[in-house]
Amino acid sequence: MPVTPRDVLAAQNVLDLASRTDGFDILELLHDLTMHTVSLLGVRSAGVTILNEAGEVDYLTASDEICRRLEEDQLDLGEGPCLDSTRTGDMLAPVLLRAAHPSHWLWPRFTHRALRAGITSVAAVPLRTPQHQLGALNLMSAGRVPTREDLCLAQVLADAAGTCLHRRQALLTKDEIIGQLETALESRIVIEQAKGVLASRLGIDVEEAFTRLRSHARSQQRKLTELAAEVARGAIPADLDTAR
Repeated sequence: MPVTPRDVLAAQNVLDLASRTDGFDILELLHDLTMHTVSLLGVRSAGVTILNEAGEVDYLTASDEICRRLEEDQLDLGEGPCLDSTRTGDMLAPVLLRAAHPSHWLWPRFTHRALRAGITSVAAVPLRTPQHQLGALNLMSAGRVPTREDLCLAQVLADAAGTCLHRRQALLTKDEIIGQLETALESRIVIEQAKGVLASRLGIDVEEAFTRLRSHARSQQRKLTELAAEVARGAIPADLDTAR
């Protein structure tokens, strides 16, 4: 069977996730996981949720604002596929949100919001290290339903990220690893603040603001969280503080 461009991209993405150097930013790793998942599987959005130190589900990162809002909605509503997949640690096969009568919906309030946002099916695979279950990589589709092979590929991507976390923190206990993820949660809040500051300053939407933050951090070989903390305080680098 000939190798396809998608095969090559998948191999490159797995290598990217599994081979981060020491001191990498956990939040950047997991955001890249969501972006690689979207580009390879053709889903609308992808996000990562984890179990925090209190054993509660928390949203960590998402590929876009639609996914971020729907993940936060699930936390507010106390129902949804991200919560279920994170708590169980099991793969969630694709659920067609429009397939059943509303009275038979698994997550009635979430489903109403998801359909309004254009999401028609959801699925998930576990996020884990070789020793520990950490959370879930959640997939949201707007048309094409992921196949079994798609979910296997999503699992490979999630496991590559998990392997990277394991290599960084191989000597840590599960609670210590969760503690590292809690720090990433704090970083996520700072990044959200920085996105808002930059969007307001430049008159752009928050997704474009994040793209510019990320591009600037990479071009300057800086950690995204460090740059975001400066922007959130109002210290915006001159070459970032310009409309394009």
